[in-house]
Amino acid sequence: MSGIVLSASVRQNLLSLQSTADLLSTTQNRLATGKKVNTALDNPTNFFTAASLDNRASDINNLLDGIGNGVQILQAANTGITSLQKLVDTAKSIANQVLQSPVGYSTKANVDVTGTGAGTGTTTAADINAGKLGTSVITFKTATGTLAVTIGSTFATGAGTATVKTLDQLNSVLASNGVGVTASISATADTLTFSSTNDAASQTITKTGTAPTGEGVDIQGTTNATVGTVNAAVADPTSQTTRSNLVSQYNVIIQQITTTAQDSSFNGVNLLNGDNLKLTFNETGKSTLNINGVTFNSGGLGLGTLTAGTDFLDSFSANAIIAKLGTASSSLRSEASALGSNLSVVQIRQDFSKNLINVLQTGSSNLTLADTNEEAANSQALSTRQSIAVSALALANQSQQSVLQLLR
Repeated sequence: MSGIVLSASVRQNLLSLQSTADLLSTTQNRLATGKKVNTALDNPTNFFTAASLDNRASDINNLLDGIGNGVQILQAANTGITSLQKLVDTAKSIANQVLQSPVGYSTKANVDVTGTGAGTGTTTAADINAGKLGTSVITFKTATGTLAVTIGSTFATGAGTATVKTLDQLNSVLASNGVGVTASISATADTLTFSSTNDAASQTITKTGTAPTGEGVDIQGTTNATVGTVNAAVADPTSQTTRSNLVSQYNVIIQQITTTAQDSSFNGVNLLNGDNLKLTFNETGKSTLNINGVTFNSGGLGLGTLTAGTDFLDSFSANAIIAKLGTASSSLRSEASALGSNLSVVQIRQDFSKNLINVLQTGSSNLTLADTNEEAANSQALSTRQSIAVSALALANQSQQSVLQLLR
């Protein structure tokens, strides 16, 4: 049987209906998905460009989690440093209490040095060269150096040597060379008494000619002078008990410094306990930031526990601890500045990444998203055209219906 023959007008109307149906389907699909490019068949260039932009945005978005963790790690370290600074300040306050407390010794170490020269005058504070101390040489040895002082008629100083005439000049030379004793005129003729200063009240005085360790001082009469019996310092029990209590308080703070540094971690990373942090900012891994951690426990800050009966005995030992605390405080401030700078960089890159993701996604959308207003108008127009095409097809069939009437 031969195929059914359609008239030219009917066939044309059918083609028009098919075309309209295809366009209507496409428009409805765009309205349903919101995109004008859903597959590579719709627009290969736009489809693959948009896919590349979306992939990069996704890769950067995945890195944001790591960057966010990095921000929290830096903030945890910064919080730890703030607490460590407060603890160091508290320890410094305890050490300052030692300076404000009474001297820990009722009697300080002292020794007499008697002149054996040929002088016949009377030794006075204004002229210690007048009597038998004249032309004598007294040598002072400490852990840091040796000072030879000559009693003479003039005043002069040099490297490790000095010539003095008055008592004030002698004490000035001793202080400027770090010798922790003070000279005074003794009740015994032609004799100077050297006593430990308040700041070095716990030191020992020897006359062996050998430089001592720590705060001690050795005194020798090397020319026309004889060193008498050394009187050791006598501790004040009440004052030393107070100082021992301050040592205990100080040690508690030092322990807290160590535990605070150990607790300043986030997600297993602790920049105050020697850990390092590496952050990656782009999808290729070429943009990174390496942050080196520090060890800020008590040992890392140069601080250690003290021993009652050995430390905080006098102002000299307290000042030594205060100096160490000052160095620790400077280290904390320096690290806080470095962490603040790194935190600022990380936050800037975090904001940049978020904005870049938005730019990439907007660019992708511009290539693929449909204009819903336009597509809605197209849908209405195509629906109208479809109705008109159906009516035209009906009219085209009327001639064939007329032939059918003749056959009846």
